[in-house]
Amino acid sequence: MTVKVRFAPSPTGKIHVGNVRTALVNWLFARQQGGEFILRLDDTDRERSTQEFAELIKTDLTWLGLDWDDSFRQSDRMAKYDAAAKKLKADGRLYPCYETAVELDLKRKIKLGQGKPPVYDREALKLTVEQIAAYEVEGRKPHWRFKLDLPARVEWQDLVKGPQSFDLEALSDPILIREDGSYLYTLPSVVDDIEYGITHIMRGEDHATNSAVQTQIFEALGGKTPEYAHFSLLTGKGGEGLSKRFGTASIESYREEEGFEPMAINSLLARLGSSVDVEPYTSLAPLVESFDFSSYSRSTAKFDPHDLEVLNAKILHMTDYEQVKDRPEMGGISKALWETLRPNLSRLRDVEDWARLVNGPVVPIIGDKEFATKALTLLPEGELDETSWKAWTTAIKEATGAKGKALFLPLRQAITGMDHGPEMAPLLPLIGRDKLVNRLRGETA
Repeated sequence: MTVKVRFAPSPTGKIHVGNVRTALVNWLFARQQGGEFILRLDDTDRERSTQEFAELIKTDLTWLGLDWDDSFRQSDRMAKYDAAAKKLKADGRLYPCYETAVELDLKRKIKLGQGKPPVYDREALKLTVEQIAAYEVEGRKPHWRFKLDLPARVEWQDLVKGPQSFDLEALSDPILIREDGSYLYTLPSVVDDIEYGITHIMRGEDHATNSAVQTQIFEALGGKTPEYAHFSLLTGKGGEGLSKRFGTASIESYREEEGFEPMAINSLLARLGSSVDVEPYTSLAPLVESFDFSSYSRSTAKFDPHDLEVLNAKILHMTDYEQVKDRPEMGGISKALWETLRPNLSRLRDVEDWARLVNGPVVPIIGDKEFATKALTLLPEGELDETSWKAWTTAIKEATGAKGKALFLPLRQAITGMDHGPEMAPLLPLIGRDKLVNRLRGETA
């Protein structure tokens, strides 16, 4: 069996880390199993779906390295869904209902007031031809519900949550078609999963009840129910939900505004909510190799942006020059400068500021002119190299008696205009003798 999975975002907003976590676990499993990862754009919401959001989803996934083997839009497949709806109607599994939203809400409130579950009463199945005609004259348009085959208990061995069991009598017949004739998520999703041979459906635990209902729709359409894996929900640090509609923790913002590395996001989301420690990775390969359903917890996973900050810095500190040399943020700096600056980076875009220590201009901080002048006279002759710093500071220590912070801080401030930064030994030859001399003299260089 060839494993086939899908990521099915709606292009109604920017995708956030919760969406990407779903995409990532699907992608990792597919790649580990040598299977296929399909990108399906669920754009049946005609009012809110846009081409701009569809393209942004693809941009975000590409940036993260999550390539897809096939992609399609549900809006291009309406004839398929119409045919499935026609079959279900003919088989008596899809029936018209004429209650308004107000009437349905009133029914729910009455049942709740009676201490009963707010399950739809199937009154629409009792409508006579005359009653239906009267509704039509009123101008009412029906919504269509899928008739669950009851009594029934749906059970499966969830790859994350373990044994699952749902009594369908506790659920309402789901609405599959709205009054305006548009489809809700459920029917198109099942039709697509059948046709594309999806073998595993991997998504948030909030869809577990939907999965139970969809099992009967798969059967009614002659399809095989895929295996299910329902992951714990991802929330913000304070337990708040993540909403793509309002751009919360959107991937675009982390890419464009925050300047995070894609592997910082992948490294965190792949392990978040699992028993495996989060580690910084510079490629997806180790995450593919180590993917394991059994490592995921059933508890809610919390996303803290600070964890991204830490991972991003660690990843940059591990990143080789060849991996980043052509990126625009680098500004064409040399390998030697990259290796000198790399331990101080938290974002790649910080390279430009740190490179200024070498390229200038730097405004020296001279707290003690006499000390700076003495240091200048002790600067080693000839071309500076990585041994020059130790030789120089040793000579200054012997001549002035300065040591520790009193020795190193004034030199750093005079040479870089800062009281912290990269190691001075490799920085010195990169700055060069001329700039070094000028800065020790208090000149901007």
